[in-house]
Amino acid sequence: MSKWQTKEALTELLSDLVHVPSVSGSQAEKKFPKLVLHKLSELNYFQTHPECLNEIPTDDGRSFISALVRAPKPTAKTVILFSHFDVVDVQDYGQWKKFAFDINKLTDLFYAKKDDLPNEVRNDLGSGNWLFGRGAMDMKSGLALHMSLIESACEGVFDGNLLLISVPDEEVNSVGMRAAVPHLLHLQKQHKLDYCTALNSEPMFSLYPGDHNNYIYTGSIGKVMPGFLCYGKETHVGEPFSGLNGNLMASLITEEIELSTELCDEDEGKAAPPPTNLIQKGLKDSYSVQIPHRSVTLFNLFLLERSIEDITEMLLKKANRAARKIEALYQKEAEQYAHFTGSTAAERKVRVLTFEELIHEARLSLGDKHVDTLIDALVAERGDKDDREISIQIVDQLAIRCKALAPMIVLFYAPPFYPAVQSHHRRLIQETVEKIQYRAYTDYQVELKEQHYFSGISDLSYIGMPAKQSSMNQLIHNMPIWNRGYSIPFEAMEQLSVPVLNLGPIGRDAHQWTERLDADFAFGPLKDLLTYAICELLTF
Repeated sequence: MSKWQTKEALTELLSDLVHVPSVSGSQAEKKFPKLVLHKLSELNYFQTHPECLNEIPTDDGRSFISALVRAPKPTAKTVILFSHFDVVDVQDYGQWKKFAFDINKLTDLFYAKKDDLPNEVRNDLGSGNWLFGRGAMDMKSGLALHMSLIESACEGVFDGNLLLISVPDEEVNSVGMRAAVPHLLHLQKQHKLDYCTALNSEPMFSLYPGDHNNYIYTGSIGKVMPGFLCYGKETHVGEPFSGLNGNLMASLITEEIELSTELCDEDEGKAAPPPTNLIQKGLKDSYSVQIPHRSVTLFNLFLLERSIEDITEMLLKKANRAARKIEALYQKEAEQYAHFTGSTAAERKVRVLTFEELIHEARLSLGDKHVDTLIDALVAERGDKDDREISIQIVDQLAIRCKALAPMIVLFYAPPFYPAVQSHHRRLIQETVEKIQYRAYTDYQVELKEQHYFSGISDLSYIGMPAKQSSMNQLIHNMPIWNRGYSIPFEAMEQLSVPVLNLGPIGRDAHQWTERLDADFAFGPLKDLLTYAICELLTF
């Protein structure tokens, strides 16, 4: 008897999955795989082949799920089903926080109080069957559908193999996916698998406010996180022109980069979203009347076609432009103040360099052993500092020891990094997409528009195309914690290089308290389209 083949059964399964509050980094995230493994282990196939169902540990105490179903007729052709089971926190739910992981209660509550909801949410509630709850859209509905597809594979529906991979930590550093890449290579060799496509079911993301178009994605957007450590000159607040405020420096860099369309990457005339600031702060440990002469600003920057070399060059130009603005502002105000006091205005010259250049200077002045010992000690004593915080601390401590170079702006990269991937030009993907689009419109009157890049960032970045380490040198050499707690398996990624496709549910408001899923589409047409897509991919 089938377990997850009806809309009612899939809704119940989704409710069970959402009920576990698997927020990234939580204990529930660590426990979540056991729920899925328990449910999958009840399928007859895995009772006969328990070795094909596994919980694989990452290097940080978490784990991911691996479930392989071989076709009745032996074949190498395999479609990988990717999902993640971690979710973001629920502080945004406010008074409804205690119901955030209870789909039934929260949905009933919101339908009962729909007059209290935003207009767009009310409009949706009047025209469909929407389920609310953290993870309902992003992306436990995708996992539920993949479990349903695995059940179908167990019953011999597909003329090929299906491999389910569901990982933790997608919302933060992609620890799970980076650990899964070597596992995929291992399975490929062990079972002589030919990975046809990596099929993800992340939900559709709006391209702009009010966008209700439906999308199918043939790639996934890339992301890099450039940071700028600003080291000015210390002074008492009563003598500000004797120093240079790091917060001023950081603010002018942010002015240069925030929402800069110059930095928008493009693909066939379509632009990625512009960069935006994620962290900006002074680095003083406590209050004093010394100016904050050390500061940092950190950005989210999306990638499509540009190389890391191109991005680094553009960011350095922006930093140099900001440096000239800092010098000009300082000079103008210093001269005006000197006019009032009869003093002589000092000048300030701001140097711009990369982390690679900073560490080179540090090695020249302090020696390799001293620098390596310093960085290793900072990493070993990081405590609860996340990857961004420890990266900032390393750059800051090296800058303090190279203060003769100040005033300076140091460009560095912080984790996570996601390569941009795209399979639009692969014949397998393009022909499959065209067939899915035709079926969706003909059978369900749903128009699926192809987008080359999924805009929500996804783990497909680590499998979709060759990511040669030689092309990433600018990233590696300017990332303070590379191979000190953070790395990307570029060589394994290069060996895999699997075509990618993302076909997922219709949803709204990811990472918001109004996150919701169109259950009628997800557990009806989408389930059929995913089954059809797999059949096409396996018979190409």
